[in-house]
Amino acid sequence: MADTEGFELQRRGGLPIYLQVKRKIESLIASGHWAKGQRLPTERALAAELGVSRNTVSLAYRQLEAEGLITSRQGRGTFVAEADDILRLENKRERLYRLIDSCLEDAITLGVSPEEFLTVAERRIEERQKLLAEISIAFVECNREQLDYFSKELELGTGVRVLPVLTDDLVSGEPESCACIADADLVVTTFFHLDEVRELFPDRNNDILGIALDPTIDSIVRIARLPAGTKVLLVCLSERFAERIRKSMELAGITELDVEVTTDKDPEKIRQRLKDKKAVVVSPGRFKEVASMVKRGTQVIEFIYKPDAGSVNLLRSSVLEHRRKNRQEGVERGRSVLGSDD
Repeated sequence: MADTEGFELQRRGGLPIYLQVKRKIESLIASGHWAKGQRLPTERALAAELGVSRNTVSLAYRQLEAEGLITSRQGRGTFVAEADDILRLENKRERLYRLIDSCLEDAITLGVSPEEFLTVAERRIEERQKLLAEISIAFVECNREQLDYFSKELELGTGVRVLPVLTDDLVSGEPESCACIADADLVVTTFFHLDEVRELFPDRNNDILGIALDPTIDSIVRIARLPAGTKVLLVCLSERFAERIRKSMELAGITELDVEVTTDKDPEKIRQRLKDKKAVVVSPGRFKEVASMVKRGTQVIEFIYKPDAGSVNLLRSSVLEHRRKNRQEGVERGRSVLGSDD
């Protein structure tokens, strides 16, 4: 097990706690103190030793794994990445170049010219895009603000049609929302709501995926750099989203700011609240509106959540697998029909 001696954290001000944990682990790995293949403490154990929440350690571990420095092995734990792990997670562009070069060399060996190879590759890409375009995903969240934002983000990331659905509408049995779930190829929600959605639609459990949403480092770091006691206005469309932002700030160790929350829609009331504030934290749905109201010298920080890389990759794989399955079922049905005509 990796030694955590000297793992000191700055509790007041400075960087968010999870980022301090992440950077300390990076330093221990870079120095060789934590060797390749060495097992890391469990999230629970490290959190208890450092006196922080498990979510703080989990966030640090997830980012380190996305960067290829550590790797999780099912049923065994988390380890410092070895050469094979790093190779699997090396620069995507370089890996892509090698794949293309290898395919091109094989094609030339078969007597296919580079021009013919390009034509076939483009046709294959078009076929794959059509497969993705035929998929519809119901994205379930608890507040309209985050729901709309991430429906757009997921659509850009996967090329599929995303149908936004509020959890409250599902719980109340709102017909249109329930129809979206019934019609969707896949149902995606955050881990926070995963059990709830699965309980509402037990017959669709195999098609319901959970994803992790993390605040962007830029959002967290900019807030963490504000001096202790700074008066901050947090502006959102919904109380739920505001509470989620406050919780994320607490998990990052940002607890010494004087934060006031408002979901008011009246521009004049917002301007009044902004008068004595040195910074304003704004959800994506209200950024443009609020940025136009602040006085010179007031920091405007947009608080953005994004799906982590592992969740997006899982979603993309699931989309393709689902379409392959449907297409295969269609082929088998067609064969069955042809067979019945004989």
